[in-house]
Amino acid sequence: MARITLDHLAHSYHSNPQGPQDFALKEMNHVWRQGGAYALLGPSGCGKTTLLNIISGLVVPTRGRILFDDRDVSTLPTEARNIAQVFQFPVVYDTMTVRENLAFPLKNRGVDTQTIRSRVDEIAGLLDLTRSLDQNASGLTADAKQKISLGRGLVRPDVNAILFDEPLTVIDPHLKWRLRSTLKELHRKLDLTMIYVTHDQTEALTFADTVVVMHDGAVVQTGTPDELFERPEHVFVGHFIGSPGMNVLPCQVDGATAFVDGVGVALGRGYPNLSKTGRIELGVRPEFAVLEAHGDGLPVRITRIDDLGRTRIARVMLGDRPMAATVGEDSAFDSDRAVLRLDPARIHIYADGRRVDGEGAAA
Repeated sequence: MARITLDHLAHSYHSNPQGPQDFALKEMNHVWRQGGAYALLGPSGCGKTTLLNIISGLVVPTRGRILFDDRDVSTLPTEARNIAQVFQFPVVYDTMTVRENLAFPLKNRGVDTQTIRSRVDEIAGLLDLTRSLDQNASGLTADAKQKISLGRGLVRPDVNAILFDEPLTVIDPHLKWRLRSTLKELHRKLDLTMIYVTHDQTEALTFADTVVVMHDGAVVQTGTPDELFERPEHVFVGHFIGSPGMNVLPCQVDGATAFVDGVGVALGRGYPNLSKTGRIELGVRPEFAVLEAHGDGLPVRITRIDDLGRTRIARVMLGDRPMAATVGEDSAFDSDRAVLRLDPARIHIYADGRRVDGEGAAA
């Protein structure tokens, strides 16, 4: 088991990169603690699989170093890093039984028979594979085969880290929750460093203690699920995390007031130094934007209201910009015209995509 450090790490697939636009991974510095549960979260093409392949040794970084504890492994091959990797599609040996599949990594390393049996029995129990141990792997379902892949990664007690590359993609939706819960339980019991790559925010937020959000080859925020929701440091994080995502509106800011299409919106903090900056935007999550029939607020047009059981979400238009908002249980509307009331304490202000800290509380 190891602490993993990314030290000024960057990577380009060009032989002679000229600028940031040529890098699949922009420069990053990060430390993943030993025993942590991490997720690399972002859309396809954002660089998360490239980063995972650098950690595993399949790709040598163009710049910077990767350290396991204090050991520089940047140019070491995969087999010298003592890691396990679970891929998107289950990799099993169909001619072997489940037991033989799970035992294979230990047998290759010359572990004695009794230790192998004990470890295989332990991991099979954790993955609910005990009754299948003597079955041939070829006849198993896709989710059972992926459990075997997971088990082969977990069976070695001495690995520095286990890397998961979209491991639940081929699993039926109703089984995904069960396997995510199993992984979380295994992490708590085994105290292994786990890094989980996914584009699915539900998978990331339910598995990981710390989520690394990537966009366009860069890490835009690292934090707990609560931090990503409550305090998105980049507008992309606000868009990507949450269902629906955060509303983002162009605005001008004067002290503790934002102006959206000329309408003043009270802010929870003051922003006295934004007048000379670039693109200014207001961000607020639908949970903190309440639709009302009358009163003060941003004038909007209702396009539809979705009843989700525990809550109602309105889809509205502010001019030509779509927004989402919360609708109270007892709210009723006589027309498609309404107003949005934003919670000042939950509004974020962004300059060129990055969140700006305000000063004090609004008077």
